[in-house]
Amino acid sequence: MCKNCGCDAPKGNKHEHRHDHEGHYHAHEHHHDHAGHEHQHDHGDQPHGHQHPETTHVEMEMNILSENDRIAAENRAMLKGRGIVAINLISSPGSGKTALLEKTLDMLKGDVPCAVIVGDQRSDEDAKRLRGRGAPVTQIETDDSCHLNAGQVAQAFEKTLEPDTKLLFIENVGNLVCPAAFDLGEDFKVALLSSPEGEDKPLKYPSLFNTARAVIITKIDLCPYLDWDIEKCRQYVRGVNPGVLVFELSSRSGKGMDSWISYLKTLL
Repeated sequence: MCKNCGCDAPKGNKHEHRHDHEGHYHAHEHHHDHAGHEHQHDHGDQPHGHQHPETTHVEMEMNILSENDRIAAENRAMLKGRGIVAINLISSPGSGKTALLEKTLDMLKGDVPCAVIVGDQRSDEDAKRLRGRGAPVTQIETDDSCHLNAGQVAQAFEKTLEPDTKLLFIENVGNLVCPAAFDLGEDFKVALLSSPEGEDKPLKYPSLFNTARAVIITKIDLCPYLDWDIEKCRQYVRGVNPGVLVFELSSRSGKGMDSWISYLKTLL
């Protein structure tokens, strides 16, 4: 994942330019790579490739998540100070994060003040679906990045959070791997798994499922039409994370949504 491969680490000189288009946040990254420039040095009669006797090679490793973790800690302190509960929703693309949020915002409207930050590599299609449901929504485009980071979320706070906000939903980029490694300053992560994906995702992607406080099995209205064993799915989830909360629901039919909404209200 990203914390190992370094895909979130700076490459060359990185400059970010932020543009705000009415709740649409876009990050442009320009990289200047100087690795391709060759500099020749004349060392007299020394053979090419000869190392000076005094040369010492030192291997240095840096935690590429350290800066992200620092900002995440600041985010968490700020949110806690304002009494806001932040939930990081993570799933593969198409599992139903946006549909769940549509139904959730509709059911909490006028009762619990909410706000939403949405991450996608391109477009603001998800933000369009969520606007007009009683909560401010900010879209973040991550370009080639496969996850949100704490800095992007921090810069979206000003336009997203209102004085009375109590629940902040962060819909991460569709990906079961990298988003699990990056702390955004949330109170906890929620993993979504849809019935069409199969029962074995918790076994294949344990990093997410064993760190999530809750797992939501979505699209249960499709179960009668799929070769899918919900009991086996429950066993896999519990096998990876024995104490995790499990919700089984359908955003389309509304089945199971009452339990999810009741749980959200207990957080406040």
